[in-house]
Amino acid sequence: MAESTSRTMTVDLVAVERKLWSGQASFVSAQTTEGQIGIMAGHEPLLGQLVEGGTVTIVPTEGERIVAAVHGGFFSVTADTVRVLAESADLAGEVDVDAARKVLADADADEAQLRAAQGQVRAVEATTAS
Repeated sequence: MAESTSRTMTVDLVAVERKLWSGQASFVSAQTTEGQIGIMAGHEPLLGQLVEGGTVTIVPTEGERIVAAVHGGFFSVTADTVRVLAESADLAGEVDVDAARKVLADADADEAQLRAAQGQVRAVEATTAS
């Protein structure tokens, strides 16, 4: 891990249709095709692919922890920035968990719907587990 003069980094969480969050954070965690990864300021540069139906967690320097369900995309990391670029994303507080659970129980739901619903439920559960 590279030396950093700051213990914070600039984080942007963006989906194709909107920017969900931007600010200073001390930690970011994401589910990638290579496994779960945690990022702190000073991390080596990295480009990763987000899993379908995964989650991203941001620990901002001010305010509550942010959890989002992300559906594909990428993230890039430099020593002082993290950019999460998702195909689509939902903040945990915006998720209709009952609707997501109905999709999970639906035998006719397609793979993309199931993965999106799994990510939404995980995001909500991650906020209630803290």
